[in-house]
Amino acid sequence: MEKGRLEAFSDGVFAILITITVLELKAPDGVSLAALASVLPLFLNYLLSYVYLGIYWNNHHHLLKACGRINGAIMWANLHLLFWLSLFPFVTSWAGDHHSATLPTAVYGVILLAAAIAYFVLQHLIIHEQGCDSRLAAAIGRDQKGRLSVILYASAIGLSFLQASIAQAIYALVAMLWLVPDRRLARALEQG
Repeated sequence: MEKGRLEAFSDGVFAILITITVLELKAPDGVSLAALASVLPLFLNYLLSYVYLGIYWNNHHHLLKACGRINGAIMWANLHLLFWLSLFPFVTSWAGDHHSATLPTAVYGVILLAAAIAYFVLQHLIIHEQGCDSRLAAAIGRDQKGRLSVILYASAIGLSFLQASIAQAIYALVAMLWLVPDRRLARALEQG
């Protein structure tokens, strides 16, 4: 398969996921500020998921841009990542509807953790295909931000059983860490 075809397919999935996620937002049952406030938890969860999907889309774009060739393992790893991301609409709605509940908050974290691990696998399969001395391997380095994210997700999942709001704050913190553009890949592409 050509790399461009994989990119186009993935971009389509990202667009569909964002669309499906927003469709989970329902208008309030009234016209007052109190009615609007009742949908605030779901909206905030949607906003966080939208940011996460945007982060994954952006990083996925740069990752594939730095990739010279793909193979079957990379295609399956990409599908693996897209599988976990495809659960964002479900978990966004569930956690937003039950924003102070333990289990939906924990499951939201499990999906975030699984997506992070799937991205890590995809990234490493691409590096393996490109070679350990490739620009991509040099740009990724030890991937401290990726490893920290996994640790924070795992911690938040455990903490969600003590206090859901702490876990939610950690999920937002990880998103903020990634909102600051990760220039490693962009620099590697500019140099090549």
